[in-house]
Amino acid sequence: MGKKTELRDHKETAKVEAVLELLRKQTPLTVKQEKFCNYACVRRFLKAKGDSVKKAAKQLKACLAWRENVITDHLIADDFSAELADGLAYVAGHDDESRPVMIFRLKQDYQKLHSQKMFTRLLAFTLEVAISTMPKNVEQFVILFDASFYRSASAFMNLLLPALKIVAEYYPGRLSKAFVIDPPSLFAYLWKGVRAFVELSTWTTVVSSLDFEESLDFNDFSAYPRASSLRFDSSSVKSTAKIGACSSSRFSFTVSQHLDSLKPWYLSLTDTSASKVGPTSPSPALISPLNARSLSFASPCARTPRGPPATRKGLFPSTPLPQRVTAPPRTTSFLQSPATFFRRESAARGERCRESFLPYVKFYRRPYDEMVYRSKMRPPLGGLISIVSPHIRRRHVSISQRF
Repeated sequence: MGKKTELRDHKETAKVEAVLELLRKQTPLTVKQEKFCNYACVRRFLKAKGDSVKKAAKQLKACLAWRENVITDHLIADDFSAELADGLAYVAGHDDESRPVMIFRLKQDYQKLHSQKMFTRLLAFTLEVAISTMPKNVEQFVILFDASFYRSASAFMNLLLPALKIVAEYYPGRLSKAFVIDPPSLFAYLWKGVRAFVELSTWTTVVSSLDFEESLDFNDFSAYPRASSLRFDSSSVKSTAKIGACSSSRFSFTVSQHLDSLKPWYLSLTDTSASKVGPTSPSPALISPLNARSLSFASPCARTPRGPPATRKGLFPSTPLPQRVTAPPRTTSFLQSPATFFRRESAARGERCRESFLPYVKFYRRPYDEMVYRSKMRPPLGGLISIVSPHIRRRHVSISQRF
Protein backbone atom coordinates (compact mmCIF):
# COMPACT_ATOMS: atom_id res chain seq x y z
CA MET A 1 0.00 0.00 0.00
CA GLY A 2 2.83 2.38 0.81
CA LYS A 3 4.59 1.66 -2.49
CA LYS A 4 1.42 2.45 -4.45
CA THR A 5 1.04 5.75 -2.63
CA GLU A 6 4.65 6.70 -3.27
CA LEU A 7 4.31 5.78 -6.94
CA ARG A 8 1.16 7.87 -7.29
CA ASP A 9 2.79 10.86 -5.58
CA HIS A 10 5.81 10.52 -7.84
CA LYS A 11 3.55 10.57 -10.96
CA GLU A 12 1.69 13.63 -9.70
CA THR A 13 4.94 15.45 -9.01
CA ALA A 14 6.22 14.59 -12.49
CA LYS A 15 3.04 15.97 -14.08
CA VAL A 16 3.23 19.17 -12.04
CA GLU A 17 6.82 19.69 -13.14
CA ALA A 18 5.82 19.04 -16.74
CA VAL A 19 3.10 21.73 -16.56
CA LEU A 20 5.53 24.26 -15.10
CA GLU A 21 8.12 23.41 -17.73
CA LEU A 22 5.62 24.05 -20.53
CA LEU A 23 4.75 27.41 -19.01
CA ARG A 24 8.39 28.45 -18.69
CA LYS A 25 9.10 27.48 -22.30
CA GLN A 26 6.35 29.77 -23.60
CA THR A 27 6.97 32.83 -21.41
CA PRO A 28 9.21 33.29 -18.35
CA LEU A 29 7.25 33.53 -15.10
CA THR A 30 7.57 36.50 -12.79
CA VAL A 31 8.15 36.23 -9.06
CA LYS A 32 4.43 36.68 -8.32
CA GLN A 33 3.48 34.11 -10.94
CA GLU A 34 6.00 31.61 -9.54
CA LYS A 35 4.49 32.13 -6.11
CA PHE A 36 1.00 31.62 -7.46
CA CYS A 37 1.90 28.47 -9.44
CA ASN A 38 2.76 26.32 -6.44
CA TYR A 39 2.27 22.56 -6.23
CA ALA A 40 -1.28 22.72 -4.87
CA CYS A 41 -2.38 25.23 -7.53
CA VAL A 42 -1.01 23.22 -10.46
CA ARG A 43 -2.48 20.04 -8.97
CA ARG A 44 -5.95 21.61 -8.92
CA PHE A 45 -5.64 22.59 -12.58
CA LEU A 46 -4.51 19.06 -13.46
CA LYS A 47 -7.41 17.51 -11.62
CA ALA A 48 -9.89 19.84 -13.35
CA LYS A 49 -8.53 18.85 -16.79
CA GLY A 50 -8.40 15.11 -16.16
CA ASP A 51 -4.60 14.98 -15.51
CA SER A 52 -3.88 16.29 -19.02
CA VAL A 53 -0.60 18.22 -18.94
CA LYS A 54 -1.27 20.23 -22.11
CA LYS A 55 -4.81 21.23 -21.15
CA ALA A 56 -3.75 22.14 -17.61
CA ALA A 57 -0.85 24.26 -18.90
CA LYS A 58 -3.14 26.05 -21.37
CA GLN A 59 -5.75 26.84 -18.72
CA LEU A 60 -3.09 27.95 -16.22
CA LYS A 61 -1.61 30.30 -18.81
CA ALA A 62 -5.06 31.80 -19.45
CA CYS A 63 -5.54 32.20 -15.69
CA LEU A 64 -2.24 34.10 -15.34
CA ALA A 65 -3.19 36.39 -18.22
CA TRP A 66 -6.62 37.00 -16.65
CA ARG A 67 -5.07 37.88 -13.31
CA GLU A 68 -2.77 40.40 -14.98
CA ASN A 69 -5.71 41.92 -16.86
CA VAL A 70 -8.01 42.18 -13.87
CA ILE A 71 -5.10 43.23 -11.61
CA THR A 72 -6.08 40.76 -8.95
CA ASP A 73 -2.86 41.30 -7.02
CA HIS A 74 -3.52 45.04 -6.72
CA LEU A 75 -7.16 45.00 -5.66
CA ILE A 76 -7.82 46.87 -2.42
CA ALA A 77 -10.93 47.54 -0.38
CA ASP A 78 -10.82 51.27 -1.17
CA ASP A 79 -11.95 50.47 -4.72
CA PHE A 80 -15.23 48.99 -3.41
CA SER A 81 -16.14 51.32 -0.56
CA ALA A 82 -19.79 51.62 -1.67
CA GLU A 83 -20.17 47.86 -2.13
CA LEU A 84 -18.63 47.15 1.27
CA ALA A 85 -20.86 49.71 2.95
CA ASP A 86 -24.01 48.12 1.49
CA GLY A 87 -22.85 44.52 2.04
CA LEU A 88 -23.25 43.47 -1.58
CA ALA A 89 -20.45 40.87 -1.44
CA TYR A 90 -18.61 39.73 1.67
CA VAL A 91 -17.24 36.78 3.63
CA ALA A 92 -19.79 35.90 6.31
CA GLY A 93 -17.63 33.43 8.23
CA HIS A 94 -16.42 29.82 8.20
CA ASP A 95 -18.45 26.62 8.38
CA ASP A 96 -17.82 23.54 10.50
CA GLU A 97 -15.05 22.41 8.13
CA SER A 98 -13.30 25.83 8.26
CA ARG A 99 -14.35 26.71 4.73
CA PRO A 100 -15.08 30.42 4.11
CA VAL A 101 -18.69 31.25 3.28
CA MET A 102 -19.26 34.13 0.83
CA ILE A 103 -22.57 35.89 0.31
CA PHE A 104 -23.41 37.86 -2.85
CA ARG A 105 -26.46 40.03 -2.22
CA LEU A 106 -26.52 42.18 -5.33
CA LYS A 107 -29.55 44.09 -6.54
CA GLN A 108 -31.02 44.10 -10.00
CA ASP A 109 -29.95 47.71 -10.66
CA TYR A 110 -26.29 46.93 -9.97
CA GLN A 111 -25.62 45.66 -13.49
CA LYS A 112 -27.28 48.73 -14.99
CA LEU A 113 -25.13 51.16 -12.99
CA HIS A 114 -21.85 49.22 -13.17
CA SER A 115 -19.93 47.56 -15.97
CA GLN A 116 -19.21 43.86 -16.27
CA LYS A 117 -15.54 44.50 -15.53
CA MET A 118 -16.49 46.18 -12.25
CA PHE A 119 -18.51 43.13 -11.23
CA THR A 120 -15.61 40.86 -12.22
CA ARG A 121 -13.24 42.89 -10.05
CA LEU A 122 -15.67 42.74 -7.12
CA LEU A 123 -16.04 38.99 -7.53
CA ALA A 124 -12.26 38.50 -7.76
CA PHE A 125 -11.69 40.70 -4.71
CA THR A 126 -14.22 38.72 -2.62
CA LEU A 127 -12.71 35.41 -3.74
CA GLU A 128 -9.21 36.58 -2.87
CA VAL A 129 -10.34 37.70 0.59
CA ALA A 130 -11.96 34.29 1.15
CA ILE A 131 -8.82 32.44 0.01
CA SER A 132 -6.62 34.57 2.26
CA THR A 133 -8.70 33.54 5.29
CA MET A 134 -8.37 29.80 4.59
CA PRO A 135 -6.38 27.64 7.00
CA LYS A 136 -3.49 25.61 5.62
CA ASN A 137 -5.45 22.38 5.25
CA VAL A 138 -8.47 23.97 3.52
CA GLU A 139 -8.67 24.64 -0.22
CA GLN A 140 -12.40 25.16 -0.92
CA PHE A 141 -15.08 27.75 -0.21
CA VAL A 142 -18.88 28.04 -0.24
CA ILE A 143 -20.87 30.69 -2.13
CA LEU A 144 -24.42 31.88 -1.36
CA PHE A 145 -26.18 33.85 -4.11
CA ASP A 146 -29.10 35.80 -2.68
CA ALA A 147 -31.54 36.38 -5.54
CA SER A 148 -34.39 37.80 -3.47
CA PHE A 149 -33.75 41.34 -4.80
CA TYR A 150 -34.19 40.24 -8.41
CA ARG A 151 -37.53 40.43 -10.19
CA SER A 152 -36.28 39.22 -13.56
CA ALA A 153 -35.01 35.66 -13.94
CA SER A 154 -32.96 36.49 -17.03
CA ALA A 155 -31.24 39.40 -15.27
CA PHE A 156 -30.15 37.15 -12.43
CA MET A 157 -29.06 34.49 -14.92
CA ASN A 158 -26.79 37.07 -16.56
CA LEU A 159 -25.13 37.54 -13.18
CA LEU A 160 -24.93 33.90 -12.11
CA LEU A 161 -23.48 32.35 -15.26
CA PRO A 162 -20.44 34.69 -15.56
CA ALA A 163 -19.70 34.23 -11.87
CA LEU A 164 -19.75 30.43 -12.14
CA LYS A 165 -17.66 30.59 -15.29
CA ILE A 166 -14.98 32.68 -13.59
CA VAL A 167 -14.87 30.31 -10.62
CA ALA A 168 -14.67 27.27 -12.91
CA GLU A 169 -11.95 28.58 -15.22
CA TYR A 170 -9.73 30.63 -12.92
CA TYR A 171 -10.39 28.99 -9.53
CA PRO A 172 -10.71 25.28 -10.41
CA GLY A 173 -11.25 22.89 -7.54
CA ARG A 174 -12.04 25.74 -5.14
CA LEU A 175 -15.84 25.58 -5.09
CA SER A 176 -17.30 23.17 -2.56
CA LYS A 177 -20.97 24.23 -2.73
CA ALA A 178 -23.01 27.02 -4.28
CA PHE A 179 -26.58 27.90 -3.31
CA VAL A 180 -29.04 30.10 -5.20
CA ILE A 181 -31.50 31.43 -2.63
CA ASP A 182 -35.01 32.68 -3.48
CA PRO A 183 -34.63 33.18 -7.24
CA PRO A 184 -37.48 34.55 -9.40
CA SER A 185 -40.27 32.18 -10.36
CA LEU A 186 -39.08 31.61 -13.93
CA PHE A 187 -35.50 30.94 -12.94
CA ALA A 188 -36.15 27.22 -12.46
CA TYR A 189 -37.14 26.81 -16.12
CA LEU A 190 -34.14 28.78 -17.37
CA TRP A 191 -31.77 26.89 -15.10
CA LYS A 192 -33.13 23.56 -16.30
CA GLY A 193 -32.31 24.55 -19.86
CA VAL A 194 -28.77 25.86 -19.31
CA ARG A 195 -27.46 23.72 -16.48
CA ALA A 196 -26.26 21.05 -18.90
CA PHE A 197 -23.82 23.61 -20.34
CA VAL A 198 -22.59 24.95 -16.97
CA GLU A 199 -19.49 23.24 -15.64
CA LEU A 200 -20.31 23.83 -11.96
CA SER A 201 -24.00 22.93 -12.22
CA THR A 202 -23.56 19.80 -10.11
CA TRP A 203 -22.22 21.92 -7.26
CA THR A 204 -25.02 24.51 -7.55
CA THR A 205 -28.30 24.08 -5.69
CA VAL A 206 -31.46 26.18 -5.81
CA VAL A 207 -33.15 26.56 -2.42
CA SER A 208 -35.91 28.63 -0.85
CA SER A 209 -35.52 30.37 2.48
CA LEU A 210 -39.21 29.77 3.26
CA ASP A 211 -38.42 26.09 3.83
CA PHE A 212 -36.29 27.01 6.83
CA GLU A 213 -38.67 29.30 8.72
CA GLU A 214 -38.90 26.88 11.63
CA SER A 215 -35.18 27.24 12.27
CA LEU A 216 -35.60 30.89 13.30
CA ASP A 217 -35.04 31.62 16.96
CA PHE A 218 -37.79 34.23 17.04
CA ASN A 219 -40.27 32.13 15.10
CA ASP A 220 -41.73 30.58 18.24
CA PHE A 221 -45.49 30.89 18.01
CA SER A 222 -45.90 30.19 21.71
CA ALA A 223 -44.71 33.74 22.39
CA TYR A 224 -47.68 35.09 20.46
CA PRO A 225 -50.95 33.95 22.11
CA ARG A 226 -53.13 35.13 19.21
CA ALA A 227 -51.09 33.10 16.72
CA SER A 228 -50.42 30.11 18.94
CA SER A 229 -53.41 28.25 17.57
CA LEU A 230 -55.68 28.83 14.62
CA ARG A 231 -58.36 26.49 15.87
CA PHE A 232 -61.57 27.80 17.42
CA ASP A 233 -62.26 26.40 20.87
CA SER A 234 -65.99 26.30 21.40
CA SER A 235 -65.60 25.52 25.10
CA SER A 236 -64.17 28.99 25.71
CA VAL A 237 -67.41 30.61 24.50
CA LYS A 238 -70.41 30.51 26.80
CA SER A 239 -73.69 29.58 25.19
CA THR A 240 -75.65 32.15 27.21
CA ALA A 241 -73.43 35.04 26.22
CA LYS A 242 -75.05 36.08 22.97
CA ILE A 243 -75.08 39.47 21.32
CA GLY A 244 -77.85 39.72 18.81
CA ALA A 245 -78.23 35.98 18.39
CA CYS A 246 -80.19 34.80 15.39
CA SER A 247 -81.83 31.38 15.28
CA SER A 248 -84.16 29.49 13.02
CA SER A 249 -85.81 26.10 13.01
CA ARG A 250 -82.54 24.47 11.98
CA PHE A 251 -79.55 26.78 12.68
CA SER A 252 -78.41 29.15 15.37
CA PHE A 253 -76.00 32.03 14.58
CA THR A 254 -74.20 33.20 17.70
CA VAL A 255 -71.83 36.15 18.08
CA SER A 256 -69.15 35.82 20.73
CA GLN A 257 -68.79 38.48 23.42
CA HIS A 258 -64.99 38.24 23.23
CA LEU A 259 -64.06 40.73 20.53
CA ASP A 260 -60.43 39.61 20.39
CA SER A 261 -61.16 35.98 19.57
CA LEU A 262 -59.92 34.51 16.34
CA LYS A 263 -63.41 33.47 15.26
CA PRO A 264 -65.98 35.95 16.64
CA TRP A 265 -68.96 33.88 15.49
CA TYR A 266 -69.92 30.24 15.16
CA LEU A 267 -72.77 28.25 13.65
CA SER A 268 -74.62 25.50 15.47
CA LEU A 269 -77.80 23.47 15.06
CA THR A 270 -80.88 24.09 17.15
CA ASP A 271 -82.12 21.23 19.27
CA THR A 272 -85.37 20.55 17.40
CA SER A 273 -86.13 16.95 16.75
CA ALA A 274 -88.56 17.77 13.97
CA SER A 275 -85.97 19.44 11.81
CA LYS A 276 -83.23 16.83 12.26
CA VAL A 277 -82.55 14.34 9.55
CA GLY A 278 -80.89 11.28 10.91
CA PRO A 279 -80.63 9.55 14.28
CA THR A 280 -81.23 11.55 17.43
CA SER A 281 -78.54 11.38 20.11
CA PRO A 282 -77.82 13.34 23.31
CA SER A 283 -74.61 14.69 21.78
CA PRO A 284 -74.81 17.96 19.78
CA ALA A 285 -75.74 17.54 16.16
CA LEU A 286 -73.05 17.75 13.55
CA ILE A 287 -73.29 19.63 10.29
CA SER A 288 -73.22 17.25 7.36
CA PRO A 289 -74.33 17.40 3.72
CA LEU A 290 -77.62 15.80 4.72
CA ASN A 291 -78.72 17.86 7.72
CA ALA A 292 -77.01 21.15 6.89
CA ARG A 293 -79.48 21.88 4.07
CA SER A 294 -83.22 21.84 3.87
CA LEU A 295 -84.88 18.90 2.20
CA SER A 296 -85.84 21.01 -0.80
CA PHE A 297 -82.16 21.54 -1.66
CA ALA A 298 -80.87 18.23 -0.42
CA SER A 299 -79.35 15.65 -2.68
CA PRO A 300 -81.67 13.22 -4.49
CA CYS A 301 -80.51 10.39 -2.25
CA ALA A 302 -81.66 12.35 0.78
CA ARG A 303 -85.07 13.16 -0.70
CA THR A 304 -85.66 9.56 -1.67
CA PRO A 305 -87.93 7.92 0.90
CA ARG A 306 -86.51 5.01 2.77
CA GLY A 307 -87.74 1.53 2.01
CA PRO A 308 -88.10 -0.65 -1.10
CA PRO A 309 -88.41 1.23 -4.38
CA ALA A 310 -91.92 1.65 -5.66
CA THR A 311 -92.89 -0.11 -8.86
CA ARG A 312 -93.97 2.14 -11.70
CA LYS A 313 -97.17 1.22 -13.43
CA GLY A 314 -97.98 2.47 -16.87
CA LEU A 315 -99.42 1.54 -20.24
CA PHE A 316 -96.10 0.70 -21.83
CA PRO A 317 -93.54 -1.54 -20.28
CA SER A 318 -90.39 0.22 -19.28
CA THR A 319 -87.20 -0.47 -21.17
CA PRO A 320 -84.94 -2.65 -19.10
CA LEU A 321 -81.74 -0.90 -18.07
CA PRO A 322 -78.45 -2.57 -18.85
CA GLN A 323 -76.94 -4.41 -15.97
CA ARG A 324 -74.03 -2.74 -14.24
CA VAL A 325 -70.83 -4.67 -14.63
CA THR A 326 -68.47 -4.39 -11.73
CA ALA A 327 -64.90 -3.94 -12.85
CA PRO A 328 -62.35 -6.26 -11.32
CA PRO A 329 -60.07 -4.69 -8.73
CA ARG A 330 -56.95 -3.13 -10.17
CA THR A 331 -53.74 -4.81 -9.29
CA THR A 332 -50.54 -2.83 -8.95
CA SER A 333 -48.10 -3.79 -11.62
CA PHE A 334 -44.38 -3.55 -11.35
CA LEU A 335 -44.41 -1.68 -14.68
CA GLN A 336 -45.35 1.67 -13.19
CA SER A 337 -45.32 5.01 -14.93
CA PRO A 338 -41.88 6.61 -15.24
CA ALA A 339 -43.31 9.75 -13.64
CA THR A 340 -43.47 7.98 -10.29
CA PHE A 341 -39.75 7.41 -10.35
CA PHE A 342 -39.11 11.06 -11.27
CA ARG A 343 -41.35 12.20 -8.44
CA ARG A 344 -39.50 10.04 -5.94
CA GLU A 345 -36.16 11.24 -7.29
CA SER A 346 -37.18 14.91 -7.11
CA ALA A 347 -38.45 14.48 -3.55
CA ALA A 348 -35.22 12.80 -2.49
CA ARG A 349 -33.20 15.52 -4.25
CA GLY A 350 -35.19 18.23 -2.45
CA GLU A 351 -34.54 16.58 0.90
CA ARG A 352 -30.81 16.38 0.17
CA CYS A 353 -30.76 20.04 -0.85
CA ARG A 354 -32.51 20.98 2.36
CA GLU A 355 -30.04 19.04 4.49
CA SER A 356 -27.05 20.50 2.64
CA PHE A 357 -28.22 24.11 3.06
CA LEU A 358 -29.28 23.82 6.70
CA PRO A 359 -25.76 24.51 8.15
CA TYR A 360 -25.56 27.75 6.13
CA VAL A 361 -28.88 29.28 7.16
CA LYS A 362 -27.20 31.06 10.05
CA PHE A 363 -24.74 32.76 7.68
CA TYR A 364 -27.57 33.83 5.38
CA ARG A 365 -29.59 35.41 8.20
CA ARG A 366 -26.69 36.85 10.15
CA PRO A 367 -26.66 40.67 9.90
CA TYR A 368 -23.81 42.21 7.94
CA ASP A 369 -21.07 44.10 9.79
CA GLU A 370 -18.59 46.02 7.69
CA MET A 371 -15.99 46.28 10.44
CA VAL A 372 -16.01 42.53 11.01
CA TYR A 373 -15.56 41.91 7.31
CA ARG A 374 -12.73 44.43 7.00
CA SER A 375 -10.96 42.81 9.91
CA LYS A 376 -10.68 39.60 7.86
CA MET A 377 -8.78 41.32 5.05
CA ARG A 378 -5.05 40.86 4.99
CA PRO A 379 -2.67 43.38 3.41
CA PRO A 380 -2.79 44.64 0.74
CA LEU A 381 -6.49 43.74 0.33
CA GLY A 382 -7.50 45.78 3.36
CA GLY A 383 -6.56 49.07 1.74
CA LEU A 384 -5.66 52.32 3.42
CA ILE A 385 -8.72 52.57 5.69
CA SER A 386 -7.69 51.65 9.21
CA ILE A 387 -10.08 49.75 11.44
CA VAL A 388 -10.56 51.85 14.59
CA SER A 389 -13.34 51.33 17.09
CA PRO A 390 -15.76 54.30 17.21
CA HIS A 391 -15.41 54.91 20.95
CA ILE A 392 -11.62 54.80 20.70
CA ARG A 393 -11.78 57.36 17.89
CA ARG A 394 -14.02 59.67 19.94
CA ARG A 395 -11.70 59.32 22.91
CA HIS A 396 -8.73 60.25 20.75
CA VAL A 397 -10.51 63.39 19.49
CA SER A 398 -11.49 64.43 23.01
CA ILE A 399 -7.91 64.13 24.24
CA SER A 400 -6.56 66.13 21.30
CA GLN A 401 -9.06 68.91 21.96
CA ARG A 402 -7.70 69.42 25.47
CA PHE A 403 -4.40 70.81 24.22
